[in-house]
Amino acid sequence: MATPARTQPPWREPKSSVPPKLKVWNSLTRTKNDFIPIDPEGKKVTWYSCGPTVYDDAHLGHARNYVTIDVLRRIMASYFGFNITFVENITDVDDKIILRGRQQHLLAQFKEKNPSLTTEVVDTTTKAFDAYLQKNLPLLSPALKPENFNKESAEKYASVIAGKSLDGIGPSSDKEAKIKMHLKTAGSAATALLSPSKSTEVEVEEFYTGAEDVLLPYLDSLYGTSIDAADHSIFTKLTQKYEARFNEDMRNLNVLEPDIVTRVTEYGKQIVRFVDKIVKNNYGYKTSDGSIYFDIDAFEKIEGNHYARLEPWNRNDKDLQADGEGALIKKSSEKRGDSDFALWKSTKSGEPAWDSPWGPGRPGWHIECSAMASDVLGEQIDIHSGGIDLCFPHHDNELAQSEAYWSSKAGGHQWINYFLHMGHLSIYGSKMSKSLKNFTTIREALSRGDWTARSLRIIFLLGGWHDGVEITDNLRKTGSSFESYVTNFFYKVRDLEAHPNNKSSGAEDEKFRQAFEAAKQKLHTALADSFDTPTAMQAISGLITEYNSADKAALSDEVVFEAARWVTRIVRIFGLDGSADPNDDSIGWSGTDIPAGAKEFVYAVSRKRDEVRQHAIAGDLSDEVLTSIISKDKPAQQQDAAAVPYAEVLSTFQQNLKELAQKKAPAKEFLGLCDKLRDLDLWDLGIYLEDRENAPAMVRPVDAELRAAREQKEVIARQKREAKEKREREEAEKKAKLAEQAKISHKDMFRTAEYSAWDEDGLPTKDTKGEDVAKSKGKKLKKEWEKQKKLHEEYLKGVGGA
Repeated sequence: MATPARTQPPWREPKSSVPPKLKVWNSLTRTKNDFIPIDPEGKKVTWYSCGPTVYDDAHLGHARNYVTIDVLRRIMASYFGFNITFVENITDVDDKIILRGRQQHLLAQFKEKNPSLTTEVVDTTTKAFDAYLQKNLPLLSPALKPENFNKESAEKYASVIAGKSLDGIGPSSDKEAKIKMHLKTAGSAATALLSPSKSTEVEVEEFYTGAEDVLLPYLDSLYGTSIDAADHSIFTKLTQKYEARFNEDMRNLNVLEPDIVTRVTEYGKQIVRFVDKIVKNNYGYKTSDGSIYFDIDAFEKIEGNHYARLEPWNRNDKDLQADGEGALIKKSSEKRGDSDFALWKSTKSGEPAWDSPWGPGRPGWHIECSAMASDVLGEQIDIHSGGIDLCFPHHDNELAQSEAYWSSKAGGHQWINYFLHMGHLSIYGSKMSKSLKNFTTIREALSRGDWTARSLRIIFLLGGWHDGVEITDNLRKTGSSFESYVTNFFYKVRDLEAHPNNKSSGAEDEKFRQAFEAAKQKLHTALADSFDTPTAMQAISGLITEYNSADKAALSDEVVFEAARWVTRIVRIFGLDGSADPNDDSIGWSGTDIPAGAKEFVYAVSRKRDEVRQHAIAGDLSDEVLTSIISKDKPAQQQDAAAVPYAEVLSTFQQNLKELAQKKAPAKEFLGLCDKLRDLDLWDLGIYLEDRENAPAMVRPVDAELRAAREQKEVIARQKREAKEKREREEAEKKAKLAEQAKISHKDMFRTAEYSAWDEDGLPTKDTKGEDVAKSKGKKLKKEWEKQKKLHEEYLKGVGGA
């Protein structure tokens, strides 16, 4: 039995002659601690971050982790000035990778041998379908036929499908999410098996796509042990593909590259040496199958050594321990303690292997990070980061084995000084997981336009880095509002650069400077308080609010530019402006300026347009005024290729002005030409002129907000147009119907089967049964008769006139 958990050991704060710059939430102490680097001068920081396990595309949950770590890294480097060595690992061999790589290899072989869907293929897939149901959906009947799957699954798993727990009483959980995943997988396979035709190449591929997730485990159960363990390419083919895709995703999310990347497959010898030393330090032991386990009891017998320091309450959680050990490791009865974990796993058939003193094997999940981090960064590291789900068992096991490796006989070695764990991401309450297959990949989200690198990062900045973030409609709106708020601020300042005020400093400047200093102090305090980015974002938006409410006519340009450069620097530190340098003095982030080649011509045509509008509205657009306007800002004869479209807009506008001037066009035609320049000519080039009262038009790019506003305006206009057309159509139909009705004589209108006698004017006197028409009904018929008489007589008059 393992020794019971003891009192948490005291965290030893590093010593430094340099005063701390910030506090960080430290998972080791579960509180905020002064951040003091190991470096005596307080400048250099070593940082190891757990990277991806590369067997599938990264999803938005991964984006939460890596983007948030990137934010903290940027703040520490660019705001607090630390010189960081950032190391990230690539897990390119573990249980999931081995299983996935082997399964994909076997499926590829199966498809290659069976390019057409023979009876044997269908039979194999049917058996795979049956095996999948028996393992994952036990409530269904054995040997359930595909054609009956939808009906029976809807009955047996009705509560899960309805969003409840399996027993129909409580709310759903990860257990029910897995059932839904299995139902979806089995349903896809059933559809493939029931497809009527499977003869064409496309149909064959569709069949395999639908049946893939039931074929993978089934083929593995049949042929998995036949894989050549020495052929590592079976597995690296998978990992190299997804490592490349992960790196591409990170670049698209504007995540800085690591300074050093380590891969498990490149550290086989170092990992063996690391495990060997732990064994020699009497903290590890070998079992008869050639596996090496960490001896928790032996470790904790040494004073100062403690297991499960990050999450001591989970040290006996069997499910978490099993998840950490992996599905492919045989649980050995020779383990000395139930919680002892594998440092080195003896290889079974169908698994890759490396040589070791204990026989062919492969690293345990946790040992890889300990060995790689220690090899690159040494016996003590400032920061270790990762997702919150890695606390136990992964990081707790890392801590124990690394401290066992580095500690003396006295024990108590502190390997990591600060653990930073990023909170989970959930969307409307649902945590994303590869194992649940309920995730949206990063590349899907970006390609569909659900998110941009900036909008997603803003969402993460608006939440605490170690807290969970749930994406809701309100949060999305808040993020979108922040982005628009900052963008519009940059538009205004860029416009000020183009149309300077050149005011001298005065009382309004002093008021705004005070707000500016308060914003800087608020942001600094927030970032120094464990990277409180939500408060930092409030400081930025608060300063912009102060600017928007200020008397801009009394503000000097320089104080506005100074504030805008500060906002620009901070958003760049946060990674919201691509690869832009935070120390560059330029103002704004990408998307707030028009192309450089466009500026000469666009600003010229905007000035001409402003003058034309001003005089047209005032009613003094004389020939002399037009001649003066047209003669200004002629485009050069030659331009760079990129500038040609903008030069053509200027030339065309000048020519159109000349033509209107020659025909003495009214002012409204000149205003119409100005609207066309704004709404069509420049809009189509991605530039918009925003008209303002008593000020030149603001030149700005056409952004998503403008496009959405125009689309909404066009939708409203179309709805109004369609409503008008409908009214006109109904009115025309009503008139046509009335015209046809007018042709009927009032004396004949009631001569129908409904009545049997009429007076000389054609009014009914008896109904179809020969009974007198009631007086009340007779009065009503008389009114209708008089109305028709008038209508018919008008018709006859019109016909006679024609």
